[in-house]
Amino acid sequence: MYLIHAEIQAPAPGAALAPAVARVLLAQARPQEHIEHVAVHEGAGPGAVLGIYLIADRLGVAETVADGFCRRLVKTVPALHGWTLRRVGAPLVAPFYERLLD
Repeated sequence: MYLIHAEIQAPAPGAALAPAVARVLLAQARPQEHIEHVAVHEGAGPGAVLGIYLIADRLGVAETVADGFCRRLVKTVPALHGWTLRRVGAPLVAPFYERLLD
């Protein structure tokens, strides 16, 4: 399973997503995307971060699937009307790599 982050920008300063939007987004997942969970994190700048947990054979596949999923969401889900997809990718796990360097 992979965790992929999608940064989305709000349509206007101060815009926020409804508390139940994560469930709405997960309901849009297609079976072939193998998306298991969606989390929404707000407060990190002028938008939100979607945490998308999905099953894939490789990281590149997971990122591609999450990108397609998010592009579809911002076009079709009313709760995301006006929101812009900024970036999709696996989050860096800095503490893990810092321990490797020690």
